Amino acid sequence: MVVAAGGRLSLSVIIPAYNEQSRLGETLVADYLARQPWDWEIRVVDDGSKDATAALVETFAMGRTNVLVQREPHRGKGGAVRAGMLASRAGFRFMCDADLAMPIHFLSRFLPPTLAHADIAIGTREGMRGRRIGEPLYRHIVGRMFNAVVQSLALPGIEDSQCGFKMFTADAATTIFQKATVDGWAFDVEVLTIARQLGLAISEVPIEWRFGGESKVRVVTDGLRMLREVAQIRTRARAGVYGRPPRHESRNG
Repeated sequence: MVVAAGGRLSLSVIIPAYNEQSRLGETLVADYLARQPWDWEIRVVDDGSKDATAALVETFAMGRTNVLVQREPHRGKGGAVRAGMLASRAGFRFMCDADLAMPIHFLSRFLPPTLAHADIAIGTREGMRGRRIGEPLYRHIVGRMFNAVVQSLALPGIEDSQCGFKMFTADAATTIFQKATVDGWAFDVEVLTIARQLGLAISEVPIEWRFGGESKVRVVTDGLRMLREVAQIRTRARAGVYGRPPRHESRNG
């Protein structure tokens, strides 16, 4: 377990945000974290928003030293997450979607003592214990089709690579995101591919997830781009760009 001085767990909740002024969940996150026995920060990484996202968070952060805005040029969700992960100094770094589609109390499932001995913990909406609430059937079908391609090309056995809630230890975050290059929606696939190439331990954490109806993913345009990126990730992995593949596959559990 990675802890701060005095034996307390240190956590950074990293929220990538692009034009999210109407649905940021930083207040709920802060209220929850304030009740936990952890040292924590909320790091909203503004991805070059054109609306008042950054200004609203800065207003919320007034008088709160553990809430901050990290302003970045617009690159895409992957670029924003990478910038936040590498800027943080916390022992655990949790990627959290801006709309907070997962009930915040599920966060404890990603951390010791509930979860131990994992370098990375990823939320999953699949399986017997995972739940999707309110998701349109067509979105679910498209997502399952994309995941089938991802499993075939890059991540066999990972049922929900695109879930927006993932935890990294400090060492895992630094190692992975220094190697990551994808700025777009397929960055999750690259991150997990790098983790497997390096033999890091990945655990899947069942969560409850609510469809918000405001997804910024354009099914056709972004879907085709993501497929191209996944193919490129597979090529890089096979060429050893991310590191030498381990003798044994990293575990999922």
